[in-house]
Amino acid sequence: MQGYVDARKLAGAVSLIARDNEVVYQSIVGLRDMETDSPMEIGTIFRIYSMTKPITSLALMMLVEQDLVQLSDPITKFLPELERVQVLEKDGKLTALKQPATALDLLRHTAGFSYGRYRDSKEPIDKLYDQADLFNLELSLDEMILRLAELPLMYQPGEVWHYSIATDVIGRLIEVVSGSSLGAFFRQNIFEPLGMVDTAFTVPPGKMDRLATLYGRSRATGLKPLDDSIGGDYVNPRLLLGGQGLVSTVHDYLQFALMMLNKGEWQGSRLLEKETVELMTKNHLSTAHLPISYNGIVEAAVPGIGFGLGFNVLLDPAQAGINGNHGDYGWGGYAETYFWIDPREKVIAILMAQFMPSLTYPIRNEFRTLVYQVLDGMATHVD
Repeated sequence: MQGYVDARKLAGAVSLIARDNEVVYQSIVGLRDMETDSPMEIGTIFRIYSMTKPITSLALMMLVEQDLVQLSDPITKFLPELERVQVLEKDGKLTALKQPATALDLLRHTAGFSYGRYRDSKEPIDKLYDQADLFNLELSLDEMILRLAELPLMYQPGEVWHYSIATDVIGRLIEVVSGSSLGAFFRQNIFEPLGMVDTAFTVPPGKMDRLATLYGRSRATGLKPLDDSIGGDYVNPRLLLGGQGLVSTVHDYLQFALMMLNKGEWQGSRLLEKETVELMTKNHLSTAHLPISYNGIVEAAVPGIGFGLGFNVLLDPAQAGINGNHGDYGWGGYAETYFWIDPREKVIAILMAQFMPSLTYPIRNEFRTLVYQVLDGMATHVD
């Protein structure tokens, strides 16, 4: 990580490893803001973008356990505005749905939705998403879904794995079923029980100096500050995006990960039953869905990795070409935040940086390699 900072590829980063429920390593390098020379700290707040998705998926599964939603329920049961949606075929024609998308489809990204501006895509449907301005921060979540209801699906529900806006749809489903705003539901049912004091859709004025600056690549200087509104308005948000809207710290996110590693319970708070956690962290994709491709391009498919209910799941480390164990699971964010949980080794690893887009550099795979190289002989090392 220090090498990435020295090469001006990252402004700074915080990395952490926990084993057997104890932090055994953490490292803090570089700056959270280069213009003010402010150092990165353990309490630095990061835009976690798509690392919001596992938390939103957890929230939906809490409602499943309360028997308020079934995984087999069509999403139109709760969001009837989506009943008129059709599928845009490759020949440009619109066809009726063979079957409605279900809550399971939303969780595993097989509902037929796409993402729009977040992908380097030439697909007509992504252009339609962009024209509809779905992520306009002046919208509310229900208004966003109403706009989405006017657009076709990219695929028939259930037929293709396609990374998408599905988790934002889950956010609205949670609001409808619970009768609570997504932010309030998260706070009351997840953040407060787990002591995640800095995780929210907002950054209060008293914490704003802890928010890391978002950077991108600059040919002239290596790094340049970027507009940070892609994930949301962190001051007074109206659009609460369950797919990308949260901010958090490395130790806050560790509490969430520890709860998952311990099968739904942490520090006296049980959020899910053991069986539900096990269900979430199993692969739910058939061989027809595999291999998955994050950008929808067959040539860019990722073998050896499946998808559960809110997490990717490692099926075959050799095929995937990464270090790890069968069944480890996690996810990453668009600004180079990343985590995974290895139940076999009882290990959690978290990396937090603020560089966009993620995967510009092989940081995640290098982090994985280093973690597994030292696991067996690791002594406690906390900087």
